[in-house]
Amino acid sequence: MFLEEMLSFNKKFVEGKEYEQYKSNSIPNKKMVIFTCMESRLVELLPKALNIHNGDVKMVKNAGAIIRKPFDSIIKSLLVAVYNLKAEQIIVIGHHDCGMSNVDTDELVANMESKGISKETLNAIDYAGIDVHQEFHGFETVEESINQSVEIIRNHPLLPDYVKVHGLVIDPHTGQVDVVNRDPKSIDSEF
Repeated sequence: MFLEEMLSFNKKFVEGKEYEQYKSNSIPNKKMVIFTCMESRLVELLPKALNIHNGDVKMVKNAGAIIRKPFDSIIKSLLVAVYNLKAEQIIVIGHHDCGMSNVDTDELVANMESKGISKETLNAIDYAGIDVHQEFHGFETVEESINQSVEIIRNHPLLPDYVKVHGLVIDPHTGQVDVVNRDPKSIDSEF
């Protein structure tokens, strides 16, 4: 139902040339990539709260804005943004009231099973060396999670020295943004 509504809207959008107002090239105007949570409350709020417009930044998202491994897909996206799309700053933005905080992985696995994932599949994944509980655990505080992600990015062996990496937190109810971790290279210069 919703897919048909979206496709119908899209047809009118294209026919009315409403895309014209969003034209931009692939290089972000602000030479910045933002890594944030996939939180639906942030889809419009985050760009509006930070005065970000179409074409200004690259935006990368996952559940909780969490990076745990130095060569996961998020890091690859950030490095492509730096090397191929001229990004000079990376900003990690977590949010208060995040669904990834204190994830109950036992409950998550039970939910998987109730939706048709068999015990055999879960056992096979475990046998392959993937601990579902480890992969899906969240975090206790958003600040701790932001700092972890920032430090993994900032200390990455393939990240050039000139790239600044910051950590922010946004309130999904008000749009209030606070700095959690400012790159030391930016203390004397513009953020």
